Formats: sequence, structure tokens, C-alpha cells
Amino acid sequence: MHAPTLSPVDRSQLADAVLTTASDAIIATDRQGIITFWNPGAARIFGFTSDEAIGQSLDIIIPENLRARHWDGYHRTMATGESRYGEADLLAVPGLHKDGRRISVEFTIVMLKDAHGQMAGTAAILRDVTRQFEELRRLRRQLADAKAG
Repeated sequence: MHAPTLSPVDRSQLADAVLTTASDAIIATDRQGIITFWNPGAARIFGFTSDEAIGQSLDIIIPENLRARHWDGYHRTMATGESRYGEADLLAVPGLHKDGRRISVEFTIVMLKDAHGQMAGTAAILRDVTRQFEELRRLRRQLADAKAG
């Protein structure tokens, strides 16, 4: 049995609905790591408007102490077309909000290729998991305290 397919109009509506969601951040970049797409979810999570973010480096959302490692991996991926992370991998990293506070995000990433199959950039879907991360850290502390005491 085949899954139903969407008509081109339905696909367009679905794409628009997903890309303009305010729940998850959707961010696209070019080969140099310059932001080319920033949806309302990204604005909500990171605090930068679309106008503030598009055209900027990903550095605006990467904590300074993690930038060198990020860019090493990013440039290697753009050069080779290969990432050590699969498209189904859910990654968890610290992010940086416009106001300077650190947040915890989980994300998946896909490689974007041009018409010739060459690396053109990335697209990522990110979710703010700061509350869950802090709650887990609090519970771990309580468990450690209970074992120690």
C-alpha cells in the first residue's frame, strides 16, 4: 500500500506552514556559514529578527568558546561533502541568545547541494530544550546529594 502523495499545491502549503512555524527554529546557511534563511521560530528561540540574522555569520548563535570547533567541522563538511553526523542524528549543543544568555538546543541538520551536487550550505531544525536540560541537571544534583548524604 502506498502512502498518499501531496499535490503540488498541497506541497507548497505544507512547505510554507513548516517554514513559517514559530515553534522550532529553521535556519539555512551558505557555504561560508552565512545565514540565508531564518524563520519565526529562530527569532523566538534566539531573539534576533530575520532582518538582524540574515546575512550574518552563525557566530551570532554559537558561544564563543565553541566557535573554533564548530568552524573546523563546518569547513571540513563543505570541502568534503561529508559530515560525521547523519541526517537522522539529533544533536544537542549550547546556543547563544541575543541577550547573551546560553540556551540548550537540540537539532538535526541536512546538507544542501547545488544543481551539480556540490555543497551549497546547510539547513537545520532546532528546538530549545533549556528547561528540560536544567531540570535534568537539577535532578542529577539531587541524586548525587542523596547518594553523598
